[in-house]
Amino acid sequence: MSKAEHDFLSKITSFFVDSKLVPLVIIFCLFLGLFALFNTPSEEEPQIVVPMIDIFVSMPKASPEEIETRVVYPMERLLWEIPGVEYVYSQAMEGSALTTVRFYVGEDEEKSLIRTYAKLYHHLDWIPPGCSMPLLKPKSIDDVPIVSLTLWSSKYTPAELRQFALSLEEEIRSIFGVSEVEIKGGKKLQVKILLNPHKLALFGLDLEDVAQRLAALNQGGKVGEFTQDNYTFTVKVDGLFNNMLELKQLLLFLKRISLFIWGM
Repeated sequence: MSKAEHDFLSKITSFFVDSKLVPLVIIFCLFLGLFALFNTPSEEEPQIVVPMIDIFVSMPKASPEEIETRVVYPMERLLWEIPGVEYVYSQAMEGSALTTVRFYVGEDEEKSLIRTYAKLYHHLDWIPPGCSMPLLKPKSIDDVPIVSLTLWSSKYTPAELRQFALSLEEEIRSIFGVSEVEIKGGKKLQVKILLNPHKLALFGLDLEDVAQRLAALNQGGKVGEFTQDNYTFTVKVDGLFNNMLELKQLLLFLKRISLFIWGM
Protein backbone atom coordinates (compact mmCIF):
# COMPACT_ATOMS: atom_id res chain seq x y z
CA MET A 1 0.00 0.00 0.00
CA SER A 2 1.36 3.39 -0.96
CA LYS A 3 1.70 6.29 1.45
CA ALA A 4 -1.08 8.25 -0.31
CA GLU A 5 -3.55 5.37 0.04
CA HIS A 6 -2.57 4.90 3.69
CA ASP A 7 -3.15 8.59 4.45
CA PHE A 8 -6.54 8.53 2.69
CA LEU A 9 -7.78 5.52 4.69
CA SER A 10 -6.48 7.07 7.90
CA LYS A 11 -8.48 10.22 7.26
CA ILE A 12 -11.70 8.25 6.64
CA THR A 13 -11.18 6.21 9.81
CA SER A 14 -10.46 9.31 11.86
CA PHE A 15 -13.59 11.01 10.50
CA PHE A 16 -15.90 8.15 11.57
CA VAL A 17 -14.18 7.72 14.94
CA ASP A 18 -14.41 11.39 15.88
CA SER A 19 -17.72 12.22 14.15
CA LYS A 20 -20.84 12.65 16.29
CA LEU A 21 -23.03 11.50 13.35
CA VAL A 22 -21.95 7.86 13.68
CA PRO A 23 -24.24 7.08 16.67
CA LEU A 24 -27.15 8.70 14.81
CA VAL A 25 -26.49 6.61 11.70
CA ILE A 26 -26.40 3.42 13.82
CA ILE A 27 -29.65 4.34 15.58
CA PHE A 28 -31.28 5.15 12.22
CA CYS A 29 -30.24 1.75 10.81
CA LEU A 30 -31.67 -0.03 13.84
CA PHE A 31 -35.01 1.77 13.52
CA LEU A 32 -35.05 1.06 9.78
CA GLY A 33 -34.51 -2.65 10.46
CA LEU A 34 -37.32 -2.73 13.05
CA PHE A 35 -39.64 -0.93 10.65
CA ALA A 36 -38.91 -3.48 7.90
CA LEU A 37 -39.35 -6.39 10.34
CA PHE A 38 -42.83 -5.33 11.48
CA ASN A 39 -44.15 -4.06 8.15
CA THR A 40 -42.95 -6.74 5.72
CA PRO A 41 -45.88 -9.13 4.95
CA SER A 42 -45.20 -12.65 6.16
CA GLU A 43 -47.08 -15.95 6.44
CA GLU A 44 -46.42 -19.06 8.44
CA GLU A 45 -47.21 -21.21 5.39
CA PRO A 46 -46.93 -19.02 2.28
CA GLN A 47 -48.95 -20.31 -0.68
CA ILE A 48 -46.93 -20.55 -3.88
CA VAL A 49 -49.18 -20.86 -6.92
CA VAL A 50 -47.60 -23.10 -9.56
CA PRO A 51 -50.36 -24.49 -11.82
CA MET A 52 -49.68 -28.02 -13.07
CA ILE A 53 -51.93 -30.29 -15.12
CA ASP A 54 -51.56 -34.02 -15.76
CA ILE A 55 -52.94 -35.22 -19.09
CA PHE A 56 -53.69 -38.93 -19.48
CA VAL A 57 -54.32 -40.65 -22.81
CA SER A 58 -54.59 -44.33 -23.64
CA MET A 59 -54.03 -46.20 -26.86
CA PRO A 60 -54.45 -49.95 -26.26
CA LYS A 61 -52.00 -52.33 -27.91
CA ALA A 62 -49.72 -49.49 -29.00
CA SER A 63 -46.00 -49.55 -28.24
CA PRO A 64 -44.29 -46.69 -26.38
CA GLU A 65 -42.52 -45.66 -29.60
CA GLU A 66 -45.82 -45.44 -31.50
CA ILE A 67 -47.49 -43.47 -28.72
CA GLU A 68 -44.54 -41.10 -28.52
CA THR A 69 -44.63 -40.42 -32.27
CA ARG A 70 -48.39 -40.33 -32.90
CA VAL A 71 -49.72 -38.95 -29.61
CA VAL A 72 -47.11 -37.27 -27.43
CA TYR A 73 -45.34 -35.13 -30.05
CA PRO A 74 -48.53 -33.64 -31.60
CA MET A 75 -49.97 -32.96 -28.14
CA GLU A 76 -46.78 -31.27 -26.92
CA ARG A 77 -46.76 -28.94 -29.92
CA LEU A 78 -50.25 -27.75 -28.98
CA LEU A 79 -49.39 -27.39 -25.30
CA TRP A 80 -46.37 -25.19 -26.02
CA GLU A 81 -48.71 -22.75 -27.79
CA ILE A 82 -50.60 -22.03 -24.54
CA PRO A 83 -49.59 -18.68 -22.96
CA GLY A 84 -47.85 -19.06 -19.61
CA VAL A 85 -46.48 -22.59 -20.13
CA GLU A 86 -42.99 -23.02 -18.69
CA TYR A 87 -42.31 -26.76 -19.00
CA VAL A 88 -43.91 -29.81 -20.62
CA TYR A 89 -42.92 -33.30 -19.44
CA SER A 90 -44.09 -36.52 -21.14
CA GLN A 91 -43.82 -40.22 -20.41
CA ALA A 92 -44.83 -42.79 -23.03
CA MET A 93 -45.69 -46.26 -21.77
CA GLU A 94 -47.17 -49.44 -23.16
CA GLY A 95 -50.68 -48.49 -24.26
CA SER A 96 -50.78 -45.09 -22.51
CA ALA A 97 -49.01 -41.77 -22.03
CA LEU A 98 -48.77 -39.16 -19.29
CA THR A 99 -47.96 -35.51 -20.03
CA THR A 100 -47.49 -32.88 -17.33
CA VAL A 101 -47.85 -29.19 -18.16
CA ARG A 102 -46.31 -26.71 -15.72
CA PHE A 103 -47.06 -23.01 -15.87
CA TYR A 104 -45.05 -20.08 -14.58
CA VAL A 105 -45.24 -19.20 -10.88
CA GLY A 106 -48.19 -16.92 -10.21
CA GLU A 107 -50.33 -17.96 -13.18
CA ASP A 108 -54.03 -18.33 -12.38
CA GLU A 109 -54.89 -22.00 -11.85
CA GLU A 110 -58.43 -21.84 -13.21
CA LYS A 111 -57.45 -19.89 -16.33
CA SER A 112 -54.53 -22.26 -16.97
CA LEU A 113 -56.86 -25.28 -16.82
CA ILE A 114 -59.38 -23.63 -19.15
CA ARG A 115 -56.67 -22.69 -21.65
CA THR A 116 -55.30 -26.24 -21.69
CA TYR A 117 -58.75 -27.80 -22.05
CA ALA A 118 -59.72 -25.41 -24.84
CA LYS A 119 -56.47 -25.92 -26.73
CA LEU A 120 -56.73 -29.73 -26.72
CA TYR A 121 -60.46 -30.00 -27.39
CA HIS A 122 -60.53 -27.32 -30.09
CA HIS A 123 -57.93 -29.25 -32.10
CA LEU A 124 -59.17 -32.83 -31.88
CA ASP A 125 -57.61 -33.67 -35.23
CA TRP A 126 -54.35 -34.41 -33.39
CA ILE A 127 -55.89 -37.54 -31.81
CA PRO A 128 -55.05 -40.60 -33.96
CA PRO A 129 -57.52 -43.47 -34.48
CA GLY A 130 -57.67 -45.79 -31.48
CA CYS A 131 -56.52 -43.13 -28.99
CA SER A 132 -58.78 -42.02 -26.16
CA MET A 133 -59.83 -38.46 -25.41
CA PRO A 134 -57.37 -36.67 -23.10
CA LEU A 135 -58.18 -36.74 -19.39
CA LEU A 136 -57.04 -33.62 -17.52
CA LYS A 137 -56.23 -33.69 -13.81
CA PRO A 138 -55.05 -30.41 -12.25
CA LYS A 139 -52.35 -30.48 -9.58
CA SER A 140 -50.82 -27.90 -7.25
CA ILE A 141 -47.66 -27.42 -5.26
CA ASP A 142 -49.44 -29.00 -2.28
CA ASP A 143 -49.66 -32.32 -4.15
CA VAL A 144 -45.90 -32.87 -3.84
CA PRO A 145 -45.22 -35.73 -1.38
CA ILE A 146 -43.94 -34.59 1.98
CA VAL A 147 -43.04 -37.99 3.46
CA SER A 148 -41.95 -41.05 1.49
CA LEU A 149 -41.74 -44.45 3.19
CA THR A 150 -39.88 -47.38 1.64
CA LEU A 151 -40.58 -51.01 2.54
CA TRP A 152 -37.67 -53.32 1.81
CA SER A 153 -36.99 -56.92 2.73
CA SER A 154 -34.86 -59.81 1.55
CA LYS A 155 -37.29 -62.27 3.11
CA TYR A 156 -40.66 -61.22 1.68
CA THR A 157 -41.70 -61.10 -1.98
CA PRO A 158 -42.77 -57.88 -3.74
CA ALA A 159 -46.40 -59.05 -3.58
CA GLU A 160 -46.19 -59.58 0.19
CA LEU A 161 -44.52 -56.20 0.66
CA ARG A 162 -47.38 -54.57 -1.23
CA GLN A 163 -49.88 -56.23 1.11
CA PHE A 164 -47.95 -54.79 4.05
CA ALA A 165 -48.06 -51.40 2.35
CA LEU A 166 -51.84 -51.65 1.92
CA SER A 167 -52.22 -52.29 5.65
CA LEU A 168 -49.89 -49.41 6.41
CA GLU A 169 -51.85 -47.17 4.06
CA GLU A 170 -55.02 -47.59 6.13
CA GLU A 171 -53.15 -46.61 9.28
CA ILE A 172 -51.60 -43.54 7.67
CA ARG A 173 -54.95 -42.36 6.28
CA SER A 174 -56.36 -42.29 9.81
CA ILE A 175 -53.75 -39.72 10.89
CA PHE A 176 -55.21 -36.25 11.24
CA GLY A 177 -54.11 -33.85 8.49
CA VAL A 178 -53.17 -36.51 5.92
CA SER A 179 -54.61 -35.52 2.55
CA GLU A 180 -53.56 -38.31 0.19
CA VAL A 181 -51.64 -41.58 0.34
CA GLU A 182 -50.35 -43.36 -2.76
CA ILE A 183 -48.60 -46.71 -3.09
CA LYS A 184 -46.01 -47.23 -5.79
CA GLY A 185 -44.08 -50.37 -6.63
CA GLY A 186 -44.46 -53.92 -5.47
CA LYS A 187 -46.58 -56.44 -7.31
CA LYS A 188 -50.35 -56.59 -7.26
CA LEU A 189 -51.99 -59.93 -6.63
CA GLN A 190 -52.95 -61.45 -9.95
CA VAL A 191 -53.52 -64.80 -11.58
CA LYS A 192 -51.65 -65.73 -14.72
CA ILE A 193 -53.66 -68.03 -16.99
CA LEU A 194 -51.80 -70.16 -19.52
CA LEU A 195 -54.03 -71.51 -22.26
CA ASN A 196 -53.41 -74.45 -24.55
CA PRO A 197 -53.99 -73.22 -28.14
CA HIS A 198 -54.62 -76.76 -29.44
CA LYS A 199 -57.41 -77.40 -26.93
CA LEU A 200 -58.91 -73.99 -27.62
CA ALA A 201 -59.00 -74.76 -31.31
CA LEU A 202 -60.55 -78.17 -30.57
CA PHE A 203 -63.37 -76.55 -28.59
CA GLY A 204 -63.90 -73.79 -31.12
CA LEU A 205 -62.67 -71.02 -28.80
CA ASP A 206 -60.08 -68.29 -29.03
CA LEU A 207 -58.36 -66.00 -26.52
CA GLU A 208 -61.02 -63.32 -26.93
CA ASP A 209 -63.78 -65.76 -25.95
CA VAL A 210 -61.99 -66.71 -22.75
CA ALA A 211 -61.20 -63.09 -21.86
CA GLN A 212 -64.79 -61.98 -22.38
CA ARG A 213 -66.12 -64.89 -20.31
CA LEU A 214 -63.73 -64.12 -17.46
CA ALA A 215 -64.67 -60.43 -17.48
CA ALA A 216 -68.39 -61.21 -17.60
CA LEU A 217 -68.31 -63.57 -14.62
CA ASN A 218 -65.86 -61.60 -12.49
CA GLN A 219 -68.51 -59.05 -11.54
CA GLY A 220 -70.83 -58.29 -8.68
CA GLY A 221 -73.66 -55.94 -7.94
CA LYS A 222 -77.34 -55.46 -7.33
CA VAL A 223 -79.62 -57.85 -9.21
CA GLY A 224 -82.97 -56.84 -7.78
CA GLU A 225 -85.13 -56.54 -4.69
CA PHE A 226 -88.29 -58.05 -3.28
CA THR A 227 -90.86 -57.01 -0.65
CA GLN A 228 -92.16 -59.21 2.14
CA ASP A 229 -94.15 -58.24 5.25
CA ASN A 230 -93.72 -54.51 4.60
CA TYR A 231 -89.93 -54.94 4.27
CA THR A 232 -87.93 -54.45 1.11
CA PHE A 233 -84.87 -56.65 0.65
CA THR A 234 -82.10 -55.88 -1.80
CA VAL A 235 -80.47 -58.85 -3.51
CA LYS A 236 -76.81 -58.53 -4.42
CA VAL A 237 -74.53 -61.06 -6.06
CA ASP A 238 -70.84 -61.28 -5.23
CA GLY A 239 -69.43 -62.67 -8.46
CA LEU A 240 -65.80 -61.73 -7.90
CA PHE A 241 -63.19 -64.45 -7.82
CA ASN A 242 -61.84 -65.00 -4.32
CA ASN A 243 -59.44 -67.89 -4.81
CA MET A 244 -57.83 -70.17 -7.37
CA LEU A 245 -60.45 -72.91 -6.91
CA GLU A 246 -63.24 -70.67 -8.14
CA LEU A 247 -61.19 -69.73 -11.18
CA LYS A 248 -60.43 -73.37 -11.99
CA GLN A 249 -64.11 -74.24 -11.74
CA LEU A 250 -64.88 -71.45 -14.15
CA LEU A 251 -62.43 -72.85 -16.69
CA LEU A 252 -64.10 -76.25 -16.40
CA PHE A 253 -67.43 -74.55 -16.94
CA LEU A 254 -66.06 -72.92 -20.04
CA LYS A 255 -65.00 -76.28 -21.43
CA ARG A 256 -68.42 -77.80 -20.79
CA ILE A 257 -70.15 -74.91 -22.55
CA SER A 258 -67.74 -75.12 -25.48
CA LEU A 259 -68.27 -78.87 -25.75
CA PHE A 260 -72.01 -78.37 -25.83
CA ILE A 261 -71.78 -75.73 -28.55
CA TRP A 262 -69.28 -77.76 -30.51
CA GLY A 263 -71.56 -80.82 -30.30
CA MET A 264 -74.45 -78.87 -31.76
